[in-house]
Amino acid sequence: MADVRDRLANRVQLTTDGHRPYLIAPARAFDYQVDYSMLQKLYGMDPQRSRGVEARYSPAKLQAIKVIHICGSTNPAHISTSFAERSNLTMRMQMRRFTRLTNEFSKQIDNHKAAIALHFVHYNFCRIHG
Repeated sequence: MADVRDRLANRVQLTTDGHRPYLIAPARAFDYQVDYSMLQKLYGMDPQRSRGVEARYSPAKLQAIKVIHICGSTNPAHISTSFAERSNLTMRMQMRRFTRLTNEFSKQIDNHKAAIALHFVHYNFCRIHG
């Protein structure tokens, strides 16, 4: 978070998901000079769905969305985790090592880091975006 703070010139609005370590870390790193909210999505089982194989691999049903104001003055219209979720989805779909039930994994952390770096260089500097 301190690295993110050092790369920014202006005050920003920050939104994180409900991961517990995110509760205080961003506010402390920015010395509480950030507009910061946490967006929690609460999931549960769909009562209509069967308990077989279909239910095991299907996503849980979204039950509620809870917004928690942490510090600053956040604009409710801009509280969203969509950009981070889209980035994560793109990474999972383009690098099979991040999907479940695959054998395309790295046995060494250096190989894993190199694969991730290669993905982001290609995505940001080589790929033509639509």
